[in-house]
Amino acid sequence: MPLKLIREDITNLSCDAIVNAANSTLLGGGGVDGAIHKAAGPGLLNECMTLGGCSTGQAKITKGYDLPSKYVIHTVGPVWRGGNENEEQLLRSCYRNCLAIAKEYNFESVAFPLISSGVYGYPKDEALKIAVDEITSFLYENDMLVYVVIFDKASFNIGEKLFDDIASYIDDRYVDGHFDNSRRRKMKGCLFCPSQASVPQPTYAEAQPVVFQDTCREESESLDDILKHIDESFSEMLLRKIDEKGMTDAECYKKANIDRKLFSKIRSDRLYKPSKTTAIAFAIALELSLEETKDMLMKAGFALSHSNKFDIIIEYFIKKNNYNVFEINEALFAFDQSLLGV
Repeated sequence: MPLKLIREDITNLSCDAIVNAANSTLLGGGGVDGAIHKAAGPGLLNECMTLGGCSTGQAKITKGYDLPSKYVIHTVGPVWRGGNENEEQLLRSCYRNCLAIAKEYNFESVAFPLISSGVYGYPKDEALKIAVDEITSFLYENDMLVYVVIFDKASFNIGEKLFDDIASYIDDRYVDGHFDNSRRRKMKGCLFCPSQASVPQPTYAEAQPVVFQDTCREESESLDDILKHIDESFSEMLLRKIDEKGMTDAECYKKANIDRKLFSKIRSDRLYKPSKTTAIAFAIALELSLEETKDMLMKAGFALSHSNKFDIIIEYFIKKNNYNVFEINEALFAFDQSLLGV
């Protein structure tokens, strides 16, 4: 099952367990810890009093009491002291121990806050990277739905340089859907032929979304190859690409952040029509070029457009040869776009 970034109050989530970023006493505190104790009611505090506290990096489990979640996994994150006092390994240990408990209890879903990124001062971009690293490593070997819960936009940071770079890339390519009749703008040429001369932007009345053009297919692709696959469905193309890349089914759907059950539906139904985000997630998992990605999307009935910020962000990562679906999702989340996978 996949990893999902969501913006929500963790105490409202209905799942097998939520993770509490607790202090070492386990008796409640501020921030997420205080909110979870308040929502769970006095039964949680009474059980925590029997646990004898918890060491930094370790985890313990209790019932959820009045929470929608069935259980609470309590973990104690490190206080940030500059990075030279084993903070990273302690924080990684928090995620590993919580996930080990979730696996032991056969949980199907668990939700994490961004541990130590509040009053404990751990840099948010580094805390998020550690969370994603540890959770994805676990998910490559296990099936579980794991949420990373971001309380609000202000608490989320993908890194100023990356954010600015993507924002600039969007600004350079984004075609506004609302045009002023009193002026005309220049429009970028074919995505696959950057040197193509610019053409005048259509007036408002003529304006249509700018779809990536199909004017420069790879010369190495023969007519026979094109004709052979012309009637191929999305499912058939996906399975063929998996074989061509020498991947297993599991490797592909896990890299795509796709649920195993959904992949089984796609495999068993030749005419299955995926969502656009699912189709792109598979293209990312297979590390397809922009041209190949466009072809896969066409099989599912979609196209990429420079009038869509989501599409431009996908283009940005493919052109950077960055096919890490979780890093792409971090950027999509930061720009309030739909995430890849399920």
